[in-house]
Amino acid sequence: MAIQTIGVVGAGSMGTGIANLAAINGFNVVLRDIEERFLESALNRMSKFMEKSVARGKMTEEQKQEALGRILTTTSLEDFKDVDLVIEAVLEDLNLKKEVFSSLDNIVREGVILTTNTSSMSITEIAAATNRPELVAGMHFFNPAQIMKLVEVVRGFKTSDETVQELKALSKRLSKEPVEVKKDSPGFIVNRIMLPQFIEAIRLVQEGVASYEDIDKAVKLGLNYPMGPFELQDFAGVDIGYHVMNYFKEEFSENYYAPPLLLKQIVKSGRLGKKTGAGFYDYE
Repeated sequence: MAIQTIGVVGAGSMGTGIANLAAINGFNVVLRDIEERFLESALNRMSKFMEKSVARGKMTEEQKQEALGRILTTTSLEDFKDVDLVIEAVLEDLNLKKEVFSSLDNIVREGVILTTNTSSMSITEIAAATNRPELVAGMHFFNPAQIMKLVEVVRGFKTSDETVQELKALSKRLSKEPVEVKKDSPGFIVNRIMLPQFIEAIRLVQEGVASYEDIDKAVKLGLNYPMGPFELQDFAGVDIGYHVMNYFKEEFSENYYAPPLLLKQIVKSGRLGKKTGAGFYDYE
């Protein structure tokens, strides 16, 4: 099946970025969220992102307007009945994702692939909410989706080889580099490696070994990372990291993955950070 129209569920940071990415690369997009105001905000963020690209000479004003013109916004999943592929990007709540997939399974055509942008949750369990588990997979983009080059294509237990190959090919059409996660394991590749680094960085602060600033500086200058662990957590949203750590703890039955006390205090405090919510630097 030739993929020309992509349905994106969720107009948050990731959903907006994925929808914008698809439209820039010539795909028609149906973007859905539960309220019109979220969709209006998403379109505004896309426009501002592309304005910067126009200013830098990476695209023309005409190309920007053409990309926006390829995006249809809606509050109804029923408008996904003619899409060729779906990318779900709702909150990291397993029950919510399963509810969305169950609904989509009854709306989209036979043969349409359903993907989730989850960063760590079970593809197999999400797929079980449908009658097409062989056509369900993870397609994990990174933030901001328009810029970050990687896509993790994640197999569920019943995901077919054909589905994986189709998603790898789609990733390249979206100007991304795919990697295949051959086994459905919490955190896939990147988060499986990254989360222990976050945990150890937080513990270093708790133990009084070093400050946020010096740990970030050490990681950037010593490991050549573009961002330190605290900068990255503040950017992505520490509440997301908190929930993923709890998910790892339950799935692996390992107390090591339990969120450190400092992270729990920041999330429960509700203190607003610079980017997406409570943050380490704002908690000092």
